[in-house]
Parts: sequence; C-alpha cells; structure tokens
Amino acid sequence: MSMLLKGGRVYTAGIFVQRDLLIDKGIIVFLSEHIETSPSLPVLDCGGKFIFPGLADVHVHLREPGFSYKETVRTGATAAAHGGFTAVCAMPNLTPPPDSAPRLRAMALHAADAPVRVFSYGSITVGRKGEAVAPLAENAPFAVAFSDDGSGIQDEKVMEQAMREAKAAGRVLAAHCEDNTLVRGGCIHDGEFARAHGLPGICSASEYAQIERDLALAKKTGAAYHICHISTAESVALIRKAKREGVDVTCETAPHYLYFCDAMLEDDGRFKMNPPIRSARDRAALLEGIADGTIDMIATDHAPHAAEEKAGGLRHSLMGVPGLESAFAACVTALVEPGVVPLERLAELMSVNPSRRFGLPGRFGITPNAVADLTVADVTARRVFDAEQTFTKSKRSPFDGLTLTGAVCATIVNGEIVWKES
Repeated sequence: MSMLLKGGRVYTAGIFVQRDLLIDKGIIVFLSEHIETSPSLPVLDCGGKFIFPGLADVHVHLREPGFSYKETVRTGATAAAHGGFTAVCAMPNLTPPPDSAPRLRAMALHAADAPVRVFSYGSITVGRKGEAVAPLAENAPFAVAFSDDGSGIQDEKVMEQAMREAKAAGRVLAAHCEDNTLVRGGCIHDGEFARAHGLPGICSASEYAQIERDLALAKKTGAAYHICHISTAESVALIRKAKREGVDVTCETAPHYLYFCDAMLEDDGRFKMNPPIRSARDRAALLEGIADGTIDMIATDHAPHAAEEKAGGLRHSLMGVPGLESAFAACVTALVEPGVVPLERLAELMSVNPSRRFGLPGRFGITPNAVADLTVADVTARRVFDAEQTFTKSKRSPFDGLTLTGAVCATIVNGEIVWKES
C-alpha cells in the first residue's frame, strides 16, 4: 500500500523540517518539500503536526503468559499504538518465565498479529531466581535482550557470568538494580512524605549501590550494560562517571520520575511503583541527566494491575502503574514545554536512542529506504488525561485528571495506520 503524509514537520538528520513523505510497501521511498497528490494515492494530512520515527519503549509488562487478567499482548499492544509506540520490548517476569528458546519462540508467535512490533526479553537466570544463568547463547536468536526485571540479581558472581555470556551472545544485558537487603519492607521513597505519614521508606541506596557494583562489572567484562528505570541523583552521577571512563552503559528513566516528586504523592495506589517516586532533588538530577545526555532514553515501565490490586493505598497496593498512553504527553509537558530539552532531544530519547541500542526498526531515523514506522503528533494540544479512555486494562494512572501538553494523532507500523485519532 502507498500513502502520502502531507505537510508535516519530519524528523530527519537530527532536526525537524517541513517535508512531504511518501510510503510504499512499508518503506519510506521519498522525502520532499512538495510531493504531488493523485486521486489514487491516500493522503494523511499532517499540517501543523510533527512526524517522529516510531516511538520505541524498551520496558513494558504485557503480563502474558501468566497474568492475563492484568493485561494481554493484544490489550497492551493496542495501548502502545494509542500512545504512539510502534515497537515495545516485553519484560520477562511472567509465568513461565522466558528462560529457554522454546518459550521465547512461543512468545514471538503469539505476538505476531499484534498491532505494533513486540520484542521479548529473555530472562537472565533460570526461572528468574537469580541463581543460575540461563542458556543465553541458545536464547539470543529469539530475545531482543536479557533481563530479570522485577528482581535485582543479588549474587555478584552470577551477574559477572551473565555479563560475559550476554557479551558473547551479542546482546544487551538490562538490569533491574535493587539490593534486597536495603529495601526493608518499604513502600515509597524514604523521604518527607513517608515520615509525615508513618510509611516505611525505600532508601536510595537500594538502587544505586547495585548500580555501582554492576558498573564495575561492566567495566571489567566489556558487556553492553543497560540500567532500567533509574530514579536517584546518585544513580545519575555514577552513570555519568562510568560513561566518561568508557564503560559501555546506557540507561533509562520513566515519565513519572520526570514529572512527579514525593511532595506530590497521594495515599493512592496509582502513585506506587518500584523504584518509587523520589525527592525533588532526585527529580532535578534526572532532568539534568536528560539534558546533558547522561540518560539515554525514556521508557514507560508500563506495569498494569487489576483494580483491586491497586486499591490498598501506598502501603498495601501492588507496585506498578500503566504508562504507554500517557508517556508522550507527560514528556512533552515535563521536558519540552518548560525548555528542559528541545523537541529534537525528545525524538532521540523516545525513538532513536532506544531503537539504536536494542536494534529495533527506526534506529536510522526517517530517511529514504527506512521502514515506515512513524508517529504523528500535535505537540501543542492541551488535554486532560482520562485514564478511563485508555486501552490498557489498568486504569490506575498517576496522570489521571492532569492537563498535559502533546497528543499522538496517528501511529503507523510498516506503512499501515494502526491507530488514528478520530
């Protein structure tokens, strides 16, 4: 199928420029200041809109197999399309976990008819138990990367072996960094809100201590190391230093850490996630890391739960919130609108960098001969985010009811419109 995107500002060669864009058979074939229309050529009017390389989220929980009452591949992928994402990487905390080639193949087959591209992580350890490294070489052809997300690997020797095997297999190792001995039953950040409300806190060291350990291992092994959902100022500083020393490290943070701090919390399960929303100081450090390039990408950590699992306030709700459908607007509001970064940097954070690091379509940007995975957005629209209107099964979003700037207008995968604003 052919299609012409007319009148948009297209991200190409690192900037947004006014271009018409012609797609044919799933490939971008031509970019020009003006392309003539014809009666037989479908046209998508992109006047006043910005066209991004398809947004890519390297950290989502699709909950299937094992927890389909929370989310399914179909509902999660539909939510991703609604949020402007053309590719998502599904985390392995599932039942059974994807720790073998047959399980990873089965997941790929199940996701084949999803509206967006779904790539699966393989688990680092057998059963995600953190004890024995899974057969990473055998699993690598079927895994976008390896992670035990949801659990930090406590044993340093296991982590070192995993890094060496992931490097040999040519895959990124993505780590959930959490020292279990420092969590101590906490439910939110160990800060002023926790103390004022008598809630057990999660100290920042539970995150950054394991990051410090792993950065030393990554330097030692030469592994391609990626750090999931960083939330603390100390984490940013450690990663900045490691990059200066030449360690092959990338990292992500999530929109809720960039928008909120713990002074904005409510005693509601929709504000509970792991790691927790941290202090204003931590948020400022994350924004600085976004601006100076220390933080490479933004990922949602989309983690849906059933309504009853989020009904116990901060103390008793399960950790995790949906994020695919609020992410773009939250990032425009927290980053672009106040001038923390220009829109071009947001394209790097949400499209180019995650695609490049994890080998996803879109890593070459919008150029002729590239795959036509595209996100069309209005970056000036202001709307109240209504969680009840989302496609995910989980409606307990921290952004519910907030007025955000930026709206996805259309999502195109392989040259086909998979979601379009009516």
